[in-house]
Amino acid sequence: MTFDERTTRDLAGAPAVTGERAELLEMLAKHRHFLRFTTRDLTDEQAGLRTTASELCLGGLIKHVAAVERNWVDFILNGPSAMGDFTAMTEADWARRADEFRLLPGETLAGVLADYAEVARRTDDLVATLPDLEATRPLPKAPWFEPGAQWSARRVLMHIIAETAQHAGHADIIRESLDGAKSMG
Repeated sequence: MTFDERTTRDLAGAPAVTGERAELLEMLAKHRHFLRFTTRDLTDEQAGLRTTASELCLGGLIKHVAAVERNWVDFILNGPSAMGDFTAMTEADWARRADEFRLLPGETLAGVLADYAEVARRTDDLVATLPDLEATRPLPKAPWFEPGAQWSARRVLMHIIAETAQHAGHADIIRESLDGAKSMG
């Protein structure tokens, strides 16, 4: 299956919605497309290469974005306990989290893209069916969140869009450093 066939099928499976929800899904689909597009025609080896001074590789970025989106959807559905207490994480926990940014032995680009497509379908279904985008949850304990802060489902979805867009930009730089290919231009 080609990259374009995967993208078309993934987007075609999204629930039909209108208004704000359609706009959220459209923006998320756009940035997911650019992120996935950076991996077109790559081998697993290429997807695991670090091409800049950063620790990032294309396969790892896809894994990370999928994990972040999965965690935030779990947060919308189940509250802060779904994400855990970041202030209590051990060195081993942080090491496992760092592995999200790498394509590990035995992992394939096709596998991480398939996982990301499944995460995307789940998120799209949630956006289409969530009763109230205004519903809020307290954020989990983390040094980067203000104590006692709460986010609405809408704000979480906007955060997912922003994360995806930011990492699509990172991916574009990594891909251009790899072989000169660009997402645009």
